[in-house]
Amino acid sequence: MPFLRRAAAVTAATALAGGVGWVARAAWGLPVALGASQRRLRPTVTGSSQFSDGKFHNNLPTPALPPANARDGLLRQWHEERHKGLPGGPIPLATPEVPEQATELAVTWFGHSSALLEIDGRRVLVDPVWSERVSPSPLLGPTRLHEPPAPVESLPPVDAVLISHDHYDHLDLPTVRALVREQSAPFVVPLGIGAHLRRWGVPDERIVELDWDGATTVAGLTLTCTEARHFSGRFFARDTTLWSSWVIAGPRHRVFFGGDTGYTPAFAGIGARLGPFDLTLQPIGAYNDAWHAIHMDPEEAVRAHGDLGGRVLVPIHWATFNLAFHRWAEPVQRLLAAAEVRDVQVVVPQPGERVDLLAPPPLRDWWTAVGSVDDLPPSGAAAANARVRRLTARRAGSPG
Repeated sequence: MPFLRRAAAVTAATALAGGVGWVARAAWGLPVALGASQRRLRPTVTGSSQFSDGKFHNNLPTPALPPANARDGLLRQWHEERHKGLPGGPIPLATPEVPEQATELAVTWFGHSSALLEIDGRRVLVDPVWSERVSPSPLLGPTRLHEPPAPVESLPPVDAVLISHDHYDHLDLPTVRALVREQSAPFVVPLGIGAHLRRWGVPDERIVELDWDGATTVAGLTLTCTEARHFSGRFFARDTTLWSSWVIAGPRHRVFFGGDTGYTPAFAGIGARLGPFDLTLQPIGAYNDAWHAIHMDPEEAVRAHGDLGGRVLVPIHWATFNLAFHRWAEPVQRLLAAAEVRDVQVVVPQPGERVDLLAPPPLRDWWTAVGSVDDLPPSGAAAANARVRRLTARRAGSPG
């Protein structure tokens, strides 16, 4: 009996140690990844007309979460339907074919909201995220549904890096550090995000912070911070940094980057003041009735494109991370149906694909063959789930 008690004690201690070790790995680097403290943020944001009562505000009432009486239903949906956003098969990737010299107007989409823009011979990188997970933890949080199409180190020299807001799927610590090493371009960001960047080692001279309607000129491009309808926060504190869309205007071409936003009538004003636009990049995924105010659905993305006076629409904020309860392919399917009704020209690149917007290629359906896990028979769904579990089980690595 004493031997059995000792053996049981050793087993329990080993299990506890393993659990503690897992927790330690999950929390590794957490304080740094969370970004700057409110104490450091406050001096950089209090002068904004969007900032009052200790936080930033949208111009329209914008709940970020459902009412308390609806949250139980949302939790049940999360438990029962969170698998619906998984792809039914491998997502095809294109090898980026980026020319040595930037052209007049082109976009290379790397997945989710990460894209490399070519505008009037200059390059702008928007919301770059190369990490395995969009989370402060290397072991917890949404993981990629496809690999990055190319290492971040393979990017050509860029003239500016634009960030829309500080959520993990748009502002990624390992990617920022890689860009500090590999690039010399400034980070142009909404108010408050500069404090995160400084904590992560970005030099002051490489940070430009702007309020809504503020603008700066970089390499002959005018970058204007424009209104969005969203929220911010990297932990419990909410709305301590600003969120935005962006206008990138060169001598000959103009691009609108939506970042992450709910629909707002402000788009019409942006179009009137700063448009029309040769290209708009509009978020179309991660929508749900519970957070409708902060994420556009595909039909609203088409409406916003029209408000802005857009010519070609490229969808972003879909395909790469499972962040909602809709089927994987549904956002682009709904987008194309809405675009047909309004006669909107849409280009849907594969992750990694570069598109010349002066001569857009015919629309090519690559997503139907991938499908969604809910469209598969049970055996196929099980295989797809197993594939995603293998992806999820991988240790999060550095960008590239």
